[in-house]
Parts: sequence; structure tokens; C-alpha cells
Amino acid sequence: MKISKKRIFNTLFVIIVFLITVWTVFKDEDLGQVFEYISSSDIRYIIPAVFCVIFFILGEAVNIYYLLRRLGTKVSFWHCSLYSFIGFFYSCITPSASGGQPLQMIAMRKDKIPLAVSTIVLAIVTITYKFVLVLIGAVILIFRPDSLMVYIEPCEELIYIGMGLNVIVITLLLLAVFFPHIIRSLATGIMKGINRIRPFKNPKKQYDRLERILGQYEGTSDFFRHHIGVIFNVFVITLLQRFILFTVTWFTYLSFNMHGTSFTVVTCLQAMISVASDMMPTPGGMGVSENMFIAIFQPVFTEPLVVPAMVISRGISYYTQLFISAVMTFLSSFIIKEKSTDTSVKGELNE
Repeated sequence: MKISKKRIFNTLFVIIVFLITVWTVFKDEDLGQVFEYISSSDIRYIIPAVFCVIFFILGEAVNIYYLLRRLGTKVSFWHCSLYSFIGFFYSCITPSASGGQPLQMIAMRKDKIPLAVSTIVLAIVTITYKFVLVLIGAVILIFRPDSLMVYIEPCEELIYIGMGLNVIVITLLLLAVFFPHIIRSLATGIMKGINRIRPFKNPKKQYDRLERILGQYEGTSDFFRHHIGVIFNVFVITLLQRFILFTVTWFTYLSFNMHGTSFTVVTCLQAMISVASDMMPTPGGMGVSENMFIAIFQPVFTEPLVVPAMVISRGISYYTQLFISAVMTFLSSFIIKEKSTDTSVKGELNE
């Protein structure tokens, strides 16, 4: 019953945020003209943009497959792809992309991948995924190239907020990996404070759950320390994965037969939108991403095309991603079945 209520709440939340987003974006627009511009876009550039979304999702599958193999766990790339689709689907429909990892662990558990292994893999994927975004944002904000800042300045405050949220999450994850006692003390203090305000029905159960979660990260620190080369490879793959998705906006730009703004500028501007919206408390950064796109890309696409361009770019990078991931997540429930044999981590790993 609790699960049903949670699903209903999440669904209603997504619908409400979507409707608010539609209203804020289109309230002053001529919808007929917007869709006329959309229909005039060149489909030859829309198709590769859709493939970029698929390659983006499969980029995480490559990392999962690579890390599982390094941990001595044999699993097919096909199943790793399904883990990735599951993760992106639930990340797309939950605030701050928080729902993907737990469901990926459940899918991995069906394949008899030990929790200790899935935790290491997903912790590394999550940390590198967010670190790449923070690194991109930091480089641009530190060096402040004029070719980008002229577009970014109207939304610079939002970008700093997004950077700050990502840095906080990365810091907490790294503390959980390398200094679990700090996180344990912090989390215990927070839980005690919550318990005073609103007492838990079963406090011991909550504290045991905290210990179990922190215990899962113990093996991750050893992997980080002894497999720097592996972590670097995952970082490179993640960097490519991220920029593949950012190129959706470049293909959108080409679909309107536009010239004058370089590939680097367009993709980096899209990257900064992701920096700002990635950890915002709305599903998939909904609302923030759309309005930032209009503000930042206004001089690039010009007045009549910026909203149609946003619809195409965001429609492919988020809503198409959501649809494809939803279909594959549904299919995964028939493909990933409980196994009768266990899979364990092998001994010492070689670089």
C-alpha cells in the first residue's frame, strides 16, 4: 500500500511540474507558429540527435559492464544496458535524479550480483557522473571565456547553485567512501534531531539501516585506492557520454539550417544548463532546463526560433530519453529474472 501511494504521489508530482513548465514556457507564445517552426526543422539532423540519446544511455552501460568485469562478475552487456535504462528512467521521474540507483541495485540483485559489488559499481558511476559535470562547470566559470560568458551571465547565479548542490553530493559520497565515520556521526546526529521532532516508530530499525548503507561503501574505498587506472577510464568514458548528450542541441541548431555559432559554444552552453539543473529538486530538472535554455540560447537561435529549438532539443534529450527508458524498463521486468546461482567477487584485481 505504501508503494502504491508513493507511486501515485510521484506520478502526480511529475504531471504538476510538467504542467507548470508548459505554462511558464508557452504562456506568451503563439502555439501555431511554434509548431510550424518545429515542423520545418530538418529531420536529417533530428534522427542522429535521437541516436545520441541512445548512445548516452549505453555509455553508462559500458561503465557498468567494464566495472563488473574488473570485479570478476560475469554479466552480459545486454543486461548492463537494461540496468542503465532502468536507472535513467527512474532518475528522469524523481527529484534530483535520486530514484535510479536503488532500482538498479534491485535489477542487479535479480542477476545475483552481490550487493557489495553493485554498490561499488554504482558509487563509482555516480561519483564520476557528477564529477564530470562539476569539472566542466568549474573550468568554464574559472576561465570565463568571453565566447560563453556573454550567453551564460543571465543565468550565472542558477549555475552556481547547481554547482554547489553537485559539490555537496560528491563530497558526501566521497566521505561515505573514504571517511564513513564522519558521515556516520553526521547522519546519526540528523536522525536524532528528526526523532526528537517526529519520533520514529522503530528507531533501532532506522539506525540499523543507516549502518547497513554505510557498510556497503567500505569496499569502494579499497577499489578507488588500488585501481586508479580503472577510475580514470571510467572518467574518460563518462566525459564522452556527457558530451554525446550535449550534442543534441548542436543537431537541433543544424536542423534549423543555422550558422555562425560554433559546435564548441553550443555544446558547452548546453553543458552549463545541465550543471545548473542536474540536482534541482524537480524530475529531470524540469522547468529549470527549459527556461534556462530560452534565456541562454535566445541570442543563438534568435526570437522566433528559440522556443521551437527548446522543444526539439529538450524533447529529444529528456522526453525521448524518458520514453525509451520507460519502454526498456518495462521490457526488463520480463528479461531480468531471478537466478538460482550466486556470483561472487574474485580475488585480487590486475590493473
